[in-house]
Amino acid sequence: MRVLLTSAGLETDEIQYYFTKMIPVNMALAKALFIPVAAINPDAVAVLPKCMNDLLKCGILSDHISVYDLHKGMSFNDLKQYDIVYLCGGDTHYLLQRMNETGFSKTLMEYIHSDGVVLGVSAGSLIFSNNIPNHLDFLDTKLDVHCADGEPLGKIAYPLKANIRLTNTRALAIRNFPDGVEIIGMQEP
Repeated sequence: MRVLLTSAGLETDEIQYYFTKMIPVNMALAKALFIPVAAINPDAVAVLPKCMNDLLKCGILSDHISVYDLHKGMSFNDLKQYDIVYLCGGDTHYLLQRMNETGFSKTLMEYIHSDGVVLGVSAGSLIFSNNIPNHLDFLDTKLDVHCADGEPLGKIAYPLKANIRLTNTRALAIRNFPDGVEIIGMQEP
């Protein structure tokens, strides 16, 4: 299990470094599935180039990035061909609705439990928490993103507290749940 939940993607060198260490292959060989479906308003659409750049700046080749619009389902066998699933931000309810309608939510959870790497950004992170109905039932906690103040760096004890807050320079890293849960990112003043 290798899930990285962020407010703003690979915003810091620390988060980017952690992310690249999660990938089981050389970054130049890695294949990524880029899911921009949540970006349905102008502000979220404007951030999409930054999200794509997150993958490119890690060394993933542009021709190894596939854009997936969630208009149809995807089988687990098709999904496991990707080393990374990148879920962009935007409208959380819309993203979750599309994932549930197409069955991708179940496929994604199977991918995660098969040690697939997932990077969530804003709405792409919130779908894993219990913030809204019909969430992916991954974290039994509320997750807040884009917070002015957030959780301190380091391991998080299980059971998780009721509400985890992330700044744009911190991320929730989940490996080998529940023992491998920690807040990573930049040390703040």
